[in-house]
Amino acid sequence: MNLKPETFSKIDEVITHYPVKRSAVLPLLHLIQEDAGYISQEAIEWVAAKLELQPINVYEVVTFYPMFRQKPIGRRHIKVCRTLSCAIMGGYKVCERFEHEFNTHRGEISPDGEVTVEFVECLASCGTAPVAMIDDELHTNLDAAKVKQLADQIRAEAKQRQ
Repeated sequence: MNLKPETFSKIDEVITHYPVKRSAVLPLLHLIQEDAGYISQEAIEWVAAKLELQPINVYEVVTFYPMFRQKPIGRRHIKVCRTLSCAIMGGYKVCERFEHEFNTHRGEISPDGEVTVEFVECLASCGTAPVAMIDDELHTNLDAAKVKQLADQIRAEAKQRQ
């Protein structure tokens, strides 16, 4: 498994916090996803071996919790709220607009590898609907113009990295 050495060190340290190794499944999965970007089949099998579990015991955790991804995503992760307040205020149109801006579909990586757009459940900002979270930053009161502005900013930042 291709992780940073410090991730392996954190994993070894975290396991010591639990009297029963099995209890470390969630923290280990979080550390792996933080480093690798997603939880691969190889990672599931590695965690199982590390914690002396069957792979199915780790797989059931990965598939139960929606925050765990089983495939890579783009460099930037755009999460658009789809719950009631955001849906009423245009969340679905916001999501479609992001898809259009990046020539992609929900859950897929854009052709340039820059973004993945997804619907998520409540982002806890109902009074400022519709909202989206780009990586860890919340964006509120979104409309087509604001989505265009955010998309242009993401593209500009991507060009600066090149």
